[in-house]
Amino acid sequence: MVQVGQYNTLKVVKEVDFGFYLDGGEAGEILLPARYVPAGLKPGDDLKVFIYHDSENRLIATTLEPKGVVGDIVLMPVFDITKAGAFLDMGLMKHIFVPLSQQESKMKVGESYLVKIYLDEKTGRLAATEKFSADISNYEISVKELEPVDIVVFQKTDIGYKVIINNKHLGVLHYNEVYRDLPYGEKLKGFIKTIRPENKIDVSLGERGYKRVEGEEEKVLRLLKENDGYLPYHDKSAPEEIYDFFGVSKKTFKMSIGSLYKQHKIELTKTGIKLADQSPE
Repeated sequence: MVQVGQYNTLKVVKEVDFGFYLDGGEAGEILLPARYVPAGLKPGDDLKVFIYHDSENRLIATTLEPKGVVGDIVLMPVFDITKAGAFLDMGLMKHIFVPLSQQESKMKVGESYLVKIYLDEKTGRLAATEKFSADISNYEISVKELEPVDIVVFQKTDIGYKVIINNKHLGVLHYNEVYRDLPYGEKLKGFIKTIRPENKIDVSLGERGYKRVEGEEEKVLRLLKENDGYLPYHDKSAPEEIYDFFGVSKKTFKMSIGSLYKQHKIELTKTGIKLADQSPE
């Protein structure tokens, strides 16, 4: 059964002058307009598409990637305002509607707002709401420590950033885990660092454990090769400088270069690091 507001993998039924029709099962054939048709597509192929309603309330398929799917909490800019509500740009030809009753802010054209995408029960169409706080709860936790998660920056506090985890829970990303300002609504990849008493959750950015370090090791080696085998960064470098260049915390950087040193892939100098058997210019 086709799921509106989600990605669906559908079989191509036939080609017409204005696109292709896909098998929507009980929903019937669904048009994929010509502008979204990938090269080489033919009847019988399976294709991953996003399904939504067009301006005439017909189901339509697209290969465009929207800013979110049903259930996602995302930041979207206002395209237009009407007496009934606001239309937000979600990355598709058709904008998503936020009814006036679902707004907490006085929305303005050009401003961006954090909203949750949902399906309107009466129309079956995509809609969005600012009133999603009741859907965010830590009463029952669905994540565990070290689990990879998607996070959205929600609020700045004295100790760090409040973040929304997997569109379900609230957590904290402490300031010592990041070395740049994180804008409201930014989407990031992270993992659960700690679940404390009363289901309070601390998160970290990037990938967990050794998998994370292995990825950073590859990055360090690549950057060394791109910079003639030498980089002026070491364990005394400021955390901000390391984050600006490598995009990681100083702790992760030190773990990475320590591992590379033990593998005899790099050498440590007083002024930086260099590829083994190479000299800085």
